[in-house]
Amino acid sequence: MVKLTMIARVTHGLPLAEGLDDGRDLKDADFYKQQAKLLFKNLSKGQHEASRMSIETRPYLFHYIIEGRVCYLTTCDRSYPKKLAFQYLEDLKNEFERVNGSQIEIAARPYAFIKFDTFIQKMKKLYLDTRTQRNLAKLNDELYEVHQIMTRNVQEVLGVGEKLDLVAQERFLFAEVSEMSNRLTSDTRIYAEKAKDLNRQALIRKYAPVAIVIGIVLMLFWVKSKIW
Repeated sequence: MVKLTMIARVTHGLPLAEGLDDGRDLKDADFYKQQAKLLFKNLSKGQHEASRMSIETRPYLFHYIIEGRVCYLTTCDRSYPKKLAFQYLEDLKNEFERVNGSQIEIAARPYAFIKFDTFIQKMKKLYLDTRTQRNLAKLNDELYEVHQIMTRNVQEVLGVGEKLDLVAQERFLFAEVSEMSNRLTSDTRIYAEKAKDLNRQALIRKYAPVAIVIGIVLMLFWVKSKIW
């Protein structure tokens, strides 16, 4: 399944467009977006070996193509056909160049073409089901082969500094999970104490009237015995 989609200018790593709802179906979306931005940063330094590449980032794969100094990148499940992923990127590239070609080089602000999200969403729906007749035809199309496209590991592609950044991010995520776990434990303890208090109050409300009646009866017997 196609998940995260980002488009950036290679020369400066400037993000140009993005699928606005990509975070909803991608676990730890912010983490993978940060990885994608680090990849764009490396590409802006000329640190790339091919205009088309797949990059392993467990449990997903980044796929990207570079055309006209623009990088079109998507994140997919590892089981998603590589051929369809690159066809998806080709469709994005063709439409992006057609609609925004004259403005790409002069765009100065991030996400200058954010309205392109409409087309991204349209393409994501078309490529969602790999078993449709359309997508099966693309898989069988011999005109576009991906066997020669290199697949590398994200840690191998990123530099030492970026590796350290990713380690820091992983530690941050681990700290967040630990904090949430501690908070949940604390909330559970507070809930248990409140539950005990509520049970105690319920017992008091239930048996207090009976205890009062018994107390009054005993007192009457005691008074009666004193009088007689």
